[in-house]
Amino acid sequence: MKALKLGVLIAMLGTAVSVNAQQEIPLYSDSIPNSIGKLAPEDIPTLTIFKPAAGKANGTAIVIFPGGAYGFLAFKEEGLDVAKAFAEKGVMGIVVKYRLPSDAKMRDKSIGPIQDAEQAMKVVRTHATEWGIDKDRIGVAGYSAGGHLVATLGTRNFKNFIPNNEKVNLRPDFMILMYPVISMQKGLAQEDSKLNLLGPNPSKEKVDFFSNEEWINNNTPPAYIAHANDDAIVTVNNSILFYQNLVKVGILTELHLYPTGNHGFVLQEPTEEWITPMLDWMKRGGWYPKSNDNTVGKAD
Repeated sequence: MKALKLGVLIAMLGTAVSVNAQQEIPLYSDSIPNSIGKLAPEDIPTLTIFKPAAGKANGTAIVIFPGGAYGFLAFKEEGLDVAKAFAEKGVMGIVVKYRLPSDAKMRDKSIGPIQDAEQAMKVVRTHATEWGIDKDRIGVAGYSAGGHLVATLGTRNFKNFIPNNEKVNLRPDFMILMYPVISMQKGLAQEDSKLNLLGPNPSKEKVDFFSNEEWINNNTPPAYIAHANDDAIVTVNNSILFYQNLVKVGILTELHLYPTGNHGFVLQEPTEEWITPMLDWMKRGGWYPKSNDNTVGKAD
């Protein structure tokens, strides 16, 4: 809990730093589903878009979901900073400010975040051509509780939580999960995340529904997973179990287990330390160019 409170303080300090994002747009163009009353400006979900420099873009985009135990968003450290790092590598980084679960603001707080995650995929894929993105190279990255949201998005692609009359493909092409919360089951769940998302006395059905290791299917996207063995906030067994179940179904996946680093190690390590293995994995999957010719459609 002390480490988590420290994370909250770091996030609060981080969001006070001025960051020159290239573009911020509302996630919804009209009404926001599942909302009660009018949202305050700070509660309105958004996309913050970092486009690579001219001539550097390779057509890949990553939609980023910061962590924060579903109680806050580490928006700068696990969002804006990550997006900028990807943009420098030619990948468009798009940070989602998703709604945090709230009984006062949502009819069903447990589905508020996944609705925003699906809407983010819908907006990005709808604007792919306009934004210079290959519609078949749109991935997602989630950190801690943001990893739980990404895993939910990747394993529930058979279900729509938002209106989708246009039948836009909401399935990510690949997933990056960094020290993710995966399960809501006893012994695995990160208790603050579980409490914030599901409330103090969730039903067994609710717990099972949001335990993503139980919902892997043949259409679950390939996954890159990284976790530290000494993580004192989210047990590493979340990542190990998710990896094992992905392998059972035959989903292409890669797991990096670090002996030390605790929780949130990307906040402490130099950028190249964590982004290089991600990009190497993306190259092997065909989502990042293997050559210096960074043009849309040239990845192989």
